[in-house]
Amino acid sequence: MAEETKVVPLLSRLRAPRGAVKAEKRLGRGPGSGLGTTAGKGQKGQRARSGGQVARWFEGGQTPLIRRLPKVGFHNPFSRDVAVVNIGNLARFDAGAVVDPQALAQAGLVKGRFDSLKVLGNGTLEKALTVRAHAFSQSAKAAIEQAGGKAELIDPPAETAETPAS
Repeated sequence: MAEETKVVPLLSRLRAPRGAVKAEKRLGRGPGSGLGTTAGKGQKGQRARSGGQVARWFEGGQTPLIRRLPKVGFHNPFSRDVAVVNIGNLARFDAGAVVDPQALAQAGLVKGRFDSLKVLGNGTLEKALTVRAHAFSQSAKAAIEQAGGKAELIDPPAETAETPAS
């Protein structure tokens, strides 16, 4: 078996691979360069001018797509975001615990900003919990009280005094 020798390149001999390094385009350096006079920009026109690139969305004077499409929908300034929690998700709390919007947010059951919290009756609850929310479904209230807990209504959040611009 012949002994193979591995050639390790020295740092002083490293070179870029063929075709990796290209010469710089020297624009406007005479007719012999192939990029003289107009420097590869052609004759006149907007794109031959300095800073003459059009915006990417420009459609040549044709009515742009965003203006050709119809307007759709509206934003309701009076909408209220209601966070929803099912009683089946409340099993993670210890018996006798007080479950309010802050406790639910810490447990990761509600996320983001919301105007009110409603507890729904999907699932089962076997622990006595004091649940505080802005609203309860009838089945949720019955299930909480059947487990020995309390369903307490908390005040709805204060209405904002701002009126939307008309």
